[in-house]
Amino acid sequence: MQGKAAAWIGRYLAHLRTERRLSAHTESAYRRDLDALASFCEAEKIAAWKQVDNFHVRTFAAREHRDGLGPRSVQRRLSALRGFFNYLIRERVIEANPAADIRAPKGAKRLPKTLDVDQVGSLLARKPTDALSRRDLAMLELLYSSGLRLAELAGLDVTDLDLADRTVRVLGKGAKTRVLPVGSKAVAALRAWLGERRALVKDGAGALFTGRNGRRLGARAIQKRIGSWAAGSDLNLPVHPHLLRHSFATHLLESSRDLRGVQELLGHADISTTQVYTHLDFQHLARVYDQSHPRARRRK
Repeated sequence: MQGKAAAWIGRYLAHLRTERRLSAHTESAYRRDLDALASFCEAEKIAAWKQVDNFHVRTFAAREHRDGLGPRSVQRRLSALRGFFNYLIRERVIEANPAADIRAPKGAKRLPKTLDVDQVGSLLARKPTDALSRRDLAMLELLYSSGLRLAELAGLDVTDLDLADRTVRVLGKGAKTRVLPVGSKAVAALRAWLGERRALVKDGAGALFTGRNGRRLGARAIQKRIGSWAAGSDLNLPVHPHLLRHSFATHLLESSRDLRGVQELLGHADISTTQVYTHLDFQHLARVYDQSHPRARRRK
């Protein structure tokens, strides 16, 4: 690319530095992104910015990805290009932004980690020794029994529980309420905790899960207590509340094959969110197939 055209990169970076007050680190990242585009234009014999079109930007992004740049990095690079071309429009160098509608390739979707049934059993087999450990076991049992989100668990009040009916009323995302079943193990653990809670909290209503001071446990405190419980168990794995929610969904889907039912229990507005668990289920079935079918793989 000719010097006059390339000079616009320097002007744009100066604009970012003085008007938007970006950090030196961010400016350096923008420079790398725009220098990569300038090198591409030079290789393609593009002499002026007004000659760059949508096809050129798509080709540039595809080559960057092919050469090893990850989807997030390509997206960041395209973001830098969009900002630069918007600046050129403002300066009346070009009339339209050739990077406006171009998106980076999607990365591989990360599947959530889960515990298997034996691992959950090992986690919940630890015996509580005092009031607060009974509370922690009740939280763990309820998370796995009903597939609650962390915020849903933290927001529960005593009045949300109906142990006689074995249900819990949950306020989920979008202020939507759903009523969920509670398993017998969770009911027993909750009864044990409520007995201890009466000695800590004089008010019979209010937060279901409280600290020693009677105040509601926040999300961070719950995370720490669950991590501490897992560290003291025989599981030897880090555990967080969402891991139990993922395990709940996976185990339920493996047994029931009822995707719509699992969607309702999880409180997902869109079934596509729940479908990630079908991929987990397929991985489980694939392992069973590989281990069991006589022609699945060559045996030693």
